[in-house]
Amino acid sequence: MIQVLKSRILGGGDITPDEAYALADLLPARREEIYEAAAEITRKLACRTFDTCSIVNARSGRCSEDCKWCAQSAHYKTSADVYPLISREHCLRVADLNRRGGVRRFSLVTSGRKMQGRDLDRACGYYREMTAQGGLSLCASMGLLNREELQQLKDSGVSRYHCNLETAPSFFPSLCSTHSLEQKLQTIADARTVGLEICSGGIIGMGETMAQRVEFALFLRNVSPASIPINILAPIPGTPLESTPLITEEEVMDTVAIFRFIHPRIALRFAGGRARLSPETTRRCFEIAINGAIVGDLLTTLGATLAADKQTAIQAGYQL
Repeated sequence: MIQVLKSRILGGGDITPDEAYALADLLPARREEIYEAAAEITRKLACRTFDTCSIVNARSGRCSEDCKWCAQSAHYKTSADVYPLISREHCLRVADLNRRGGVRRFSLVTSGRKMQGRDLDRACGYYREMTAQGGLSLCASMGLLNREELQQLKDSGVSRYHCNLETAPSFFPSLCSTHSLEQKLQTIADARTVGLEICSGGIIGMGETMAQRVEFALFLRNVSPASIPINILAPIPGTPLESTPLITEEEVMDTVAIFRFIHPRIALRFAGGRARLSPETTRRCFEIAINGAIVGDLLTTLGATLAADKQTAIQAGYQL
């Protein structure tokens, strides 16, 4: 089955939902064979230039939403920083550091249900200046914006909008009650309508099953993202998920391999929580499926250094 699926995907075909679940059922007995097949799909179909991006936590804390994994929710008592929209000087300084460090993409990420009003106007001013300076592809992650607000970002130079679907539809309602996947899908549809690329992924290790990770990967096909960030839960004290057991390194590799079968050409991007992975596991994930990463510090958890990611990407056969 594994070789048949690999050959079909390499020939331009797709894996069906039933086949995706059946493939996951072969883990762990045929784990290495699945890894090798996913790695060949990655080598032959996915981009071989490792795609780096960096984010800045541009507005932090006091979020009205009750996402159980998030340190920035006002519903929970955590040690996350709380501050309003960062200054123009801070934003442009961080953007310049990333530009000079060879990072390809740069994004402002803001807490809260959505950016709007004067804060959105100020952020768009930052984007216009960064656009004028050149050297970076600009992204934004600012919540459940409407079409007019997304158009405002597009007109300011933003080319890609980030809105995570987070997890499987069967699991999401147990993790968040203040907004729905339907609202996220509407924001994604509006972003695409105004001409923005889509970046959408989520978090693994929040208590979901492997079958729900497959469900999640299949669900993401509905929005055809250009990039899928894969976060690994880092349980944060004070959040409802603070005692969630860590998933194993093998589970991470299993997950990225299945994602590659389902998304053979899309950038699969390591994001938060991966700092605890061993260097060997990180390298193997890059070989199996991961061809992009968010580098630097990641909102409320430690990220990975750009230099380390570049070295690992080269070891895994990527160009920079």
